[in-house]
Amino acid sequence: MRPARIVVAGVNGYGRRHLENVGRLAALGRAELAGVCDVRPPSGLGVPVSADLPALIRETGAEIAVIATPIHTHAPLAVAALEAGAHVLLEKPPAPSPEESAAISAAVAETGLACQVGFQSLGSEAIPAARGVLGEPIRGIGVAGAWTRPFAYYTRSAWAGRRRLDGVDVMDGALTNPFAHAVASALAVAGAGTADSIDAIELELYRANDIESDDTSSARVRLTDGTVIAITVSLCADRRRTEPYLHLHGETRSARLFYTLDEIEFDGVRTGHGRIDLLANLIAHVRDGADLLVPLARTGGFTRLLDAIRLAPGPRPVKARFVRAEPSRLVLPGIEDLAVRAATELATLSELGFPESLGSVAAPWPETVLRADGREVAAYVERGDLQASDAPRPHLHPVRTLGGTVVTEVQPDDHVHHFGAGVAISDVDGVNFWGGSTYARGEGPRMLPDHGRQRRRTLRPVDGGYAEDLDWVGPDGTVIAAEERILTARTVPDAWALDFAFTLTGRTGRPLVLRSSACKGRTGAGYGGFFWRAPKDSSDLDVFTGEASGEEAVHGSVTPWLALASDAWTLVFVQTAGLDPWFVRVAEYPGVGPALAWDEPLTVPGSLHRAVTVVVADGRLTPAQARPLATHAASPPAGAARPRPPAPDPPEPPASAQG
Repeated sequence: MRPARIVVAGVNGYGRRHLENVGRLAALGRAELAGVCDVRPPSGLGVPVSADLPALIRETGAEIAVIATPIHTHAPLAVAALEAGAHVLLEKPPAPSPEESAAISAAVAETGLACQVGFQSLGSEAIPAARGVLGEPIRGIGVAGAWTRPFAYYTRSAWAGRRRLDGVDVMDGALTNPFAHAVASALAVAGAGTADSIDAIELELYRANDIESDDTSSARVRLTDGTVIAITVSLCADRRRTEPYLHLHGETRSARLFYTLDEIEFDGVRTGHGRIDLLANLIAHVRDGADLLVPLARTGGFTRLLDAIRLAPGPRPVKARFVRAEPSRLVLPGIEDLAVRAATELATLSELGFPESLGSVAAPWPETVLRADGREVAAYVERGDLQASDAPRPHLHPVRTLGGTVVTEVQPDDHVHHFGAGVAISDVDGVNFWGGSTYARGEGPRMLPDHGRQRRRTLRPVDGGYAEDLDWVGPDGTVIAAEERILTARTVPDAWALDFAFTLTGRTGRPLVLRSSACKGRTGAGYGGFFWRAPKDSSDLDVFTGEASGEEAVHGSVTPWLALASDAWTLVFVQTAGLDPWFVRVAEYPGVGPALAWDEPLTVPGSLHRAVTVVVADGRLTPAQARPLATHAASPPAGAARPRPPAPDPPEPPASAQG
């Protein structure tokens, strides 16, 4: 198939992800970046740049225009692009008023070209799956969303947080922009794609920040078939990141759809689903006549709700006594709990006594956590906001000692692709499942469109933790490998232990080949496998084994256990299945993990099984104190983190790995 020539309009915000996506599709031979339209374009793109989108389309012969510009420019730019001869992928929300949406529709009809709207969550196979998951009709959908946004979020542009700008509708509010996917997903599950599917709308708009638009809101939509959709969202949450969800209500059953993750939770089990990229779908429509997943005509229900918000009075300020001011943001303490309760009861904020009821309810956000000795010691996280270059993957963070000290770090400035504790490998059959740059022999690190992701198939509770099935998916959607993972928590003397095991099996019909950067010539960079990133600001870090101490001495050593210690905490790592060289960093950043491919590629003809136990202790332990804990951890109780019997030990590592 001839690559589709694409121009991207707006590349300094979310448009950067569109540029990255075009690069990914270009690597697959399906797309070609033909030009960039922006008033402040970055340098070094190597393609024509213009602030005139129609002229750029005509100059480059572009077939598709991706529009990721400010909301109030969507309609005029979409119409101009269509009239210039390009199909359009238009970021959400498609337009700030029904009139402007109608203008785009008229241009689509007149030109015969396509306009796909960038509600990416509607490309998820979880949407149709959700409609039938209960085995009975859905009578209601509650939506809970609680994120946090700093003051800088509202000063990033002239239109941020505005309802109107210079007399033009903008509608940059919580319901219409950051949580637009939540609204669109709920309407899609309910089959409310058109404006006439909505019977009535109730709105409660609030703002804690000094902005024009809402940052905390409820909307209750009644459909003509009697279904109720109750949406409560806020950008003033106390937590740094939670995954919003749809609470599906049947007559006797309920389920949750985590639309950012493409996962459905039903009867205690989370099931993952695939997602079709909307730009790839638009290209398939242009080339092969494939049906569009999100044509403009199917966003009428969303536009109807947006218009109700546009015509509503401005949001009511939340009284200062209910707001906690922090240096970089405002918080409504307890708003997450109210959002959960509103989704459960299909209620609005005022019906729950907002704002006086803030902090008075206990409705925990649905999270996956590990507990030891009755205490929550770790959260098992999968985030829906990560970029492809992060190699998205489930991970543990925050992990805490029994005393409450956090011993993991996520996306630190020095390595933004480090995510707490989990499994990451820099090269699996040529795909980067570590994140960040890829090391190329003779060239050094390079950013390439070669990143994969670990996509959950199922997550189910087991005694002490969770069992999980994952697909390791390449950038083209190919499943490179399947993984069985089990992670559990248990108490040990004066501490607790994480038992973490995984089994990796190829799915391409040929042996898996695992490589590290060291395999490609970067000396000492043998990382890949189970990896733990610890906090960099920990005081007086040290590392030791039973035989040696210090980073230089233990990096590359092959010993059953290793300890990383600070004044506040100690982590004792024990390899309980397999024995690989230790990858260790202390001076640059604190990180530890057994290295699967130390300096030579590891070929896996069948399955690879590894298991690690990590003892998490308060305070600094000495080698004499760590040794008995390592011995205790090496014999976990029956059923702890062992999805299958250990594979045979690997061949002896080369002499260079002996450290």
